[in-house]
Amino acid sequence: MKKLIITLFLIFMSLPAMAQDAHEHVHAHESGQVQLKQIEGQYVCMVNNKSYDSPQIAVDVEGKTYYGCCSMCEARLKKDPAIRVAVDPVSGKTVDKTEAVIGSDAENSVYYFESVENLKAFKRNDHMSDPLEHMEHMQH
Repeated sequence: MKKLIITLFLIFMSLPAMAQDAHEHVHAHESGQVQLKQIEGQYVCMVNNKSYDSPQIAVDVEGKTYYGCCSMCEARLKKDPAIRVAVDPVSGKTVDKTEAVIGSDAENSVYYFESVENLKAFKRNDHMSDPLEHMEHMQH
């Protein structure tokens, strides 16, 4: 019982710190401080649009190499052409994920750009906070 009370107390005491981190994250997005690191496609699951420290599974489709994190993502890349493209959040243009300049944020979300210039422009302006926002519009 004593361990439970101590555990609950520690959780309760850590809540303000976690809330502060979330609050600072929101302000970073609002002030345009999102910093992207340019990465190679092989470190991205192009289905869940997340970056990883290790190379992902190469998936050859129509002479192009896409990447997925698991066999289910591999199958989806082969079957669904809509997953193989993204919308550049700066220009609004559709880009093939194999040809895109890819940027990853601190939370491992990836953004696809048609040029390095657009990646840099995004760093300065934070055009959108959700990299999948444009993807959802494409699928409707």
